[in-house]
Amino acid sequence: MKTYRIRKPKIVVIGGGTGLPVILKGLRNESAEITAIVTVADDGGSSGSLRESVKVSPPGDLRNVLAALSDMPKLYEDLFQYRFNKEDEFLANHSVGNLIIAALAEMRGSTYEAIQLLSRIMHVDGHVYPASESSLVLHAVFEDGSKASGESKIAIDRKTIDYVYVTNSDNDEQPRAARKVITAIEEADMIVLGPGSLYTSILPNLMIEEIGKAVANSQGEVVYICNIMTQKGETEHFTDANHIQVLNKHLNSDFVNTVLVNTEKVPEGYMDPDIYDEYLVQVKHDFQGLRDAGCRVISADFLELRDGGVFHDGDKVVDELFRLVFGAKY
Repeated sequence: MKTYRIRKPKIVVIGGGTGLPVILKGLRNESAEITAIVTVADDGGSSGSLRESVKVSPPGDLRNVLAALSDMPKLYEDLFQYRFNKEDEFLANHSVGNLIIAALAEMRGSTYEAIQLLSRIMHVDGHVYPASESSLVLHAVFEDGSKASGESKIAIDRKTIDYVYVTNSDNDEQPRAARKVITAIEEADMIVLGPGSLYTSILPNLMIEEIGKAVANSQGEVVYICNIMTQKGETEHFTDANHIQVLNKHLNSDFVNTVLVNTEKVPEGYMDPDIYDEYLVQVKHDFQGLRDAGCRVISADFLELRDGGVFHDGDKVVDELFRLVFGAKY
């Protein structure tokens, strides 16, 4: 592994959902050149509604990443992240940031351009790129041969997923990576996958053929941050090794170098099922299976409990990432 002493290490983080901003906030406080590559396959909630009505790429995950990397005052961030009440008729459940991204995308004719402009306005420390400049549709093929289309529909029937793939939402062309995405991956010292939903936050990015090939062929360290909990309709009964097996199957390559695994136990009955109803039980460990896949395993207490939910402790994870990227012994 390379050692970097003079320049900032280039770290690319790929994913979506609520886990990605946790890691980005920790990275922002360290000396690194950060690039976030964010999924554009979300079709639920405010993002899904705007995607259909304004014909804009789903803005929700991009909004959260911008906020995580921005140094704007707390009041501005709170306003950007503010979500209207469900009683507010046509504004119900929309966040201000989603509306701003949609407006700028319409003004500039491009979500990509809107995100670059907002990055400057919000003093974002790093680069934020949608995985593709077109909205994508995520498709799942289940082990029984049936299919489902749309990120929000895949987990409904709780069938075992065989594989997923993506298509453009507005044409039949092959999905392409957004500008600068491939260059960022090729120049990265480290590529971080997750934390986030395996099938609906991480794989939609890697299923863009250009991105998948670039990650699999990367000379940088590829790190997977394994989820702490299994997810209903996605990773039920999964071990940490099962996550890696799915990633390797989709890219037809044993491309993950290092896996970060939480070993701290979640207290029984801690999670609030009314808020976090998609999470089931803690992911089981299969360290031999991880090693058989060619992975270095870093197991530690990465757990943060707050607000009735289970999260990764961003500071602890980032500490490990920097030990890796600087080649420290541990």
